[in-house]
Amino acid sequence: MIIETRAFARAGLLGNPSDGYFGKTISIVVRNFGAHISLYETPELHIEPMDQDLNIYKNIHDLVESVNLTGYYGASRLVKASIKKFAEYCVQNNIKLNGKNFTVRYHSSIPRQVGLAGSSAIVTATFRALMKFYQVSIPDELLPTIILATEVEELGINAGLQDRVIQVYEGCVFMDFERKSLEKSGYGKYEKLDPRLLPKLYIAYKTDLGKVSGAVFNDLKARYEKGDEVALSSLNRIAALAEEGREAILKHDHKRLFLLMNENFDERRKVMNISDSNLEMVETARTCGASAKFTGSGGSIIGIYKDDDMLKKLIIELKAINARVIKPHIF
Repeated sequence: MIIETRAFARAGLLGNPSDGYFGKTISIVVRNFGAHISLYETPELHIEPMDQDLNIYKNIHDLVESVNLTGYYGASRLVKASIKKFAEYCVQNNIKLNGKNFTVRYHSSIPRQVGLAGSSAIVTATFRALMKFYQVSIPDELLPTIILATEVEELGINAGLQDRVIQVYEGCVFMDFERKSLEKSGYGKYEKLDPRLLPKLYIAYKTDLGKVSGAVFNDLKARYEKGDEVALSSLNRIAALAEEGREAILKHDHKRLFLLMNENFDERRKVMNISDSNLEMVETARTCGASAKFTGSGGSIIGIYKDDDMLKKLIIELKAINARVIKPHIF
């Protein structure tokens, strides 16, 4: 029997990046893109590499493009780290695994380096496959925390819980990462919201990855830890925007949600450096009459559009700056 599992891309609707600072967020899953895992029993444990892990290139320029896109390590490390962390969780919780081995194959259609949570999707899909294969149940509220630990502790990836929560719960979720609750239980308070209450949403991301893959220096974490008043004020406001956004969604107040999303980006810009490429996307979308904010750390934006004419304008204007526009499939 072949086990097939998936985890989808995600977009932060409101509140990011406050999730990394005991804040609040609202996220949606983006079913247009996903990570796919195939797992089946074999005599030995084998991880089949994706093309990016084979170290075979057409030429020197292809190698450079590959490194710019995925770094010096491909996705196999994500799968390997997931298997290790899953096994450790079972040992720590006195769960006995049978002696079966497996072969695992992985594939992802999530665009890389554009802030749509491609790495965590691979880890999430791998955990789902392992849980099915070994018939192990991990509570939904705890699974995102274990997935985050896989990336942070095993691979040194700097991340927060938001991506893993929405990829586990799917749909649309309001998340409260209040410090006392998080430190006591290891997870936040997660509330599912009905995606049918959401307005017309678009996502745009850069197709020219060279423009967004470079690291942009930000010292927000250091400023937060030092108690910088400007940083704390902006992060508190960004978290409050998610709470206000939850109320706007429940009340079907799309005009309010439109303004809150714009304010989220504007507050973020006060305390974090924004690359010219990312700023170009936001300003272009807003010129078309849409709202615009980052879906994650940069490289893609999400916003509200009013009608089909505005969507067509977004597609044309953003294409002119090498950005692709999609309508996110949430359910």
